[in-house]
Amino acid sequence: MNKQDIINIIKAKISDKIQYFENLIAETRASNNDTKSSMGDKYETGREMLQQEINNLQRQLNEVLNQQAVLQKINADPSEKVQNGALVKTNKGLFYVSASMGEILFENQKIMTVSSKSPLVKAMFGKKMGETFTINNINQNIEHIW
Repeated sequence: MNKQDIINIIKAKISDKIQYFENLIAETRASNNDTKSSMGDKYETGREMLQQEINNLQRQLNEVLNQQAVLQKINADPSEKVQNGALVKTNKGLFYVSASMGEILFENQKIMTVSSKSPLVKAMFGKKMGETFTINNINQNIEHIW
């Protein structure tokens, strides 16, 4: 499997999310400015709620930016053990250790992108092909690592 193609799919997904949050923040700020200029002080509570929404969106944007930073440190070199950047096939599925962006479809296969901080990756971190690990009382066998 070409890991660089998988990385590119994840990068595109992250870029889309960043654009989405930036647009949402801009729209919310614009509506906050509209409220401020046209309604006066008795609508202070509404403006505060909008500001809280902007802060919430900013937090979510920062999380996605952190995921982007993690992804930029990952290369497509082959891996011999489970580590950041490893594509791991177990008897339960395909997992790409990178930024946690959920499921992606690549060459008609579902690949779950998972963070190195996830319990799943912590359970299999450092393991090599042929080794097993247990998570939630379920044994999984590492069939292949790219």
